[in-house]
Amino acid sequence: MTRRSCTIYVVGITCAVLLAVGIGLFAGQVFRTLMNNRLKKEIVLVEGSRVFDSWKKPPPPVYMQFFFFNVTNPKECLAGAKPEVKQIGPYTYREYRYKDNVSMVANGKMVSAYNTKSFVFLREKSVGDPAEDNITTVNIPAWAVMNNVKGSFWRAPMVSIWMNSLKSDLFTTRTVDELLWGYEDPLLVRVAGTKPEVETVFGLMYKKNGSNDGEFIYHTGEQNYMDYGRIETWKGQRELTFWSSNYSNSIVGSDGSAFHPLLDKDERIHIFTPDLCRTIYMEFEKDVEVKGIPAYRFTPPPSVLASKEENPNNEGFCITPKECLGTGVLKVSPCRKGAPVVASFPHFYLADDKYVAAIEGLSPERTHHQTFLDLNPTTGVIVRANKRAQVNILMQRIPGFPSTRFLNETVFPVMFLNESVEIDDASSERLKKLLLISNLVSNFPLVIVGLGVILLMVFVILLCRARKQKSSAEDDTTYSPVNDKEKEDPQNGTYIGLTPKANVEA
Repeated sequence: MTRRSCTIYVVGITCAVLLAVGIGLFAGQVFRTLMNNRLKKEIVLVEGSRVFDSWKKPPPPVYMQFFFFNVTNPKECLAGAKPEVKQIGPYTYREYRYKDNVSMVANGKMVSAYNTKSFVFLREKSVGDPAEDNITTVNIPAWAVMNNVKGSFWRAPMVSIWMNSLKSDLFTTRTVDELLWGYEDPLLVRVAGTKPEVETVFGLMYKKNGSNDGEFIYHTGEQNYMDYGRIETWKGQRELTFWSSNYSNSIVGSDGSAFHPLLDKDERIHIFTPDLCRTIYMEFEKDVEVKGIPAYRFTPPPSVLASKEENPNNEGFCITPKECLGTGVLKVSPCRKGAPVVASFPHFYLADDKYVAAIEGLSPERTHHQTFLDLNPTTGVIVRANKRAQVNILMQRIPGFPSTRFLNETVFPVMFLNESVEIDDASSERLKKLLLISNLVSNFPLVIVGLGVILLMVFVILLCRARKQKSSAEDDTTYSPVNDKEKEDPQNGTYIGLTPKANVEA
């Protein structure tokens, strides 16, 4: 066997082995499984893990924007006219969030923490000065008190007298600072004289600067990667007590700051939100890319805030059968001390048309009013997010309060917030490197297959050359007898001589 033949055999055998091994590894997803198992071990909430420090203190900057609905015709509204509002904002704050009092519990299987938030005003990202800009809006303390004494034969008239003497109207004009961070309300001061437990200061964000929502206990994800960041209890409770069904009271999923790796497009993302006093869910919408990082966009479907007719599971969120609002709104008074507060998406996005039509100046748009999460499917890391929610007050006629006699039942918008975050450059570069390594390791069998294909091409080329050279050798030589009669060799038999073709023709 010549050296050329040996080379062909070696190349052919090597090619076959590489192709067989590569295709086998790729079909069996061996390297991808190894990489996924490594990610499951790395992405856990324990000291020293890859994600623990960033979970306790997220590096990307978070911004909180507040938009207010300034009422331009308050007197006409009291006479029964259609309310007219003008959106004013944003008033932007840098939100600093971190996990406080972090400790391992349940023999290291879970972790306890408090989500602390603080806010710093950013004038350059705002439309004005919150200490000077005035907003005319619904007098929420007055509506809370009226709602609390509704149906009382003697308390309602008494409160009505107090409101008249204190000039506490159904609408009020306050600065942005007062509406957000609190002001002492004269009607609440009067009520506190008979009910000391009543807080005399009201603000939409009162006591939320530098505070927390209570103790959360999370699963670390060590036992099951699907449990990474999942809430076990909130304030010591496994479920809520605000609503009338187990489904409505359930505490499911994460707090919105951590999601398990290896996400699937078909799964629902559950998030427990203390501000809404409930768990919401999000579903896959589309593939997106943020700073070169692939992500799945998850958004709340219309069924989250659908009416009980459209989604029977939501019947448990009805305060009473008569206090069940339509699609797109949620009355959260059970966890707001009885105040007639209604939550929705901004401008009643995804809500019944009647809520938009009742207020002049609203224009729901998907781009500006949709809540979404962009999650990297490999790691579960949030690369971009916008949480958008609107605070409304349910205004209606209340017996014992003459000032409400001309009002139609209206879900009145007060303000909406936009809490946004996008992964910072340093974190995005680290994540891209991790994804590159993950892709290289997961697709290593394709590299082996690629080498096999290259060797297959080399093998084919060598084989063609060898066959061509053999054909040339056959064309250059022929067999012919020495003379017309073959000579007999007495010892070796017939003798055949080799002569070129040219000599035979000659």
